[in-house]
Amino acid sequence: MNIFISNSGEQPIYEQITGQIKEMILRGELKGGDALPSMRGLAKDLHISVITTKRAYEELERDGFIHTMVGKGSFVADANMEMMKEEQFRRIEEILAEGVALAKRSGIDCEELQEIIRMVYEEE
Repeated sequence: MNIFISNSGEQPIYEQITGQIKEMILRGELKGGDALPSMRGLAKDLHISVITTKRAYEELERDGFIHTMVGKGSFVADANMEMMKEEQFRRIEEILAEGVALAKRSGIDCEELQEIIRMVYEEE
């Protein structure tokens, strides 16, 4: 599992870990039942505190992406497609909110913005 940490960004390290693991689950790189590295092992690999990895795993568990079994480790939770879809909607809304704010500051109206989105969507 490849996780990359940026010390120069504004995003806390635990959020970087959480976000990247969620991405791997949503893309299907990690599947239900897959074991995650131990908190200590991940902390050692990333050269960070175990407290940081613990917080990331707690967030992932709270959001339903993983489950932890005492003495056995942490595992990817079986896919709850509705939850995963909701997570994707939330991420899209965040990104689009930034785009809408930029469009408003630039004097781009809603119809023009919709046309930009349509063009980008159709390019993919």
